[in-house]
Amino acid sequence: MSRRYGPRNWWPADSKFEIMVGAILTQNTTWKNVERALDNLKRAGVLDPDLILATHHKRLASWLRPSGYFNVKSKRLRNFCRWLVTNGGVGKLQRMRTPALRNALLSVCGIGCETADDILLYAFDRPVFVIDAYTRRIFSRIGLIQGNEDYDVIRRLFESTMRAQSSDYKEYHALIVLHGKTVCRPAPYCGECCIRKLCAFRDTID
Repeated sequence: MSRRYGPRNWWPADSKFEIMVGAILTQNTTWKNVERALDNLKRAGVLDPDLILATHHKRLASWLRPSGYFNVKSKRLRNFCRWLVTNGGVGKLQRMRTPALRNALLSVCGIGCETADDILLYAFDRPVFVIDAYTRRIFSRIGLIQGNEDYDVIRRLFESTMRAQSSDYKEYHALIVLHGKTVCRPAPYCGECCIRKLCAFRDTID
């Protein structure tokens, strides 16, 4: 995949907080929609946890509308910002060990495993592997997993096998997302697949 797609240098953002906001907003939507919502926050000059908390729910929701489920995401984002401010901000949280920080993130209402690991990997530069729908689809088709395992079962499998640095996890995850979006789709383009020789699924559709 690296040879096919080249370096991805994901996640696009100007700050750690922007990465965190993007991780929350990308739930159940496309990144293009997230970018539109982030642009709204930037134009309004409120891409800051204190300013988001000072913003009325309805106004914040209107800025988040492009990302879908905007009322729910407004509440989730405010919950996260309140937690971030209460716990001393990014600088203080950065000093926490990864397991403790992950548990703390998961304690925030609206933050699940995938979102927490997005934040850990891309904002806090921790060596955790993010498991998403693309990962489940691609690696179940290859035959390495069933695809319906518990999130942490698959995450630990990747981390114990790879034992990589955070930069490697970032690149690998970005490649998986791109491959899942463009080639290994629900109705896949197997003829264009760069890992076709590894895939058992192709035999079921050839």
